[in-house]
Amino acid sequence: MFIRVSVYTFAAMAGDPILRKAQADIVLQRTADQLHELLVAACADLRPFPSFPNALFTNAIECDPAGAGDPDRGCVVVSEDGELYELEMGIDHDAIELTGSWDPVTARKETLKKLDLHPRDYIIYAYNGLMAVTEELLERAEGPG
Repeated sequence: MFIRVSVYTFAAMAGDPILRKAQADIVLQRTADQLHELLVAACADLRPFPSFPNALFTNAIECDPAGAGDPDRGCVVVSEDGELYELEMGIDHDAIELTGSWDPVTARKETLKKLDLHPRDYIIYAYNGLMAVTEELLERAEGPG
């Protein structure tokens, strides 16, 4: 799908950098919104949603952006609700202290932290998440093999 913008719009923006930036922001937001709709729909089609590798309690798929993502951001995943989260995995020291023993299941801590991304960042992660969910849907359609 291509977004068509009239020649008049470009001519009006030619001398106004603020207007040009505003138009670019609108295009980014529209793209992010459309990707969000596609991602939510694709995740709804993927039932049951797969477990995240090596996770005990989390159903999610990684949205690996390769070099395009923020290197300071942790593991970004799409969950079965179609939203993007940062997955944090670790040890729940409070559970260990409460139970008085170290049980790998009760000591496991998996947290999904919902991300609030700028549209330009959302586009990168959402697109990669959509591709990963689509790949999983295609693998399921092929069946065991």
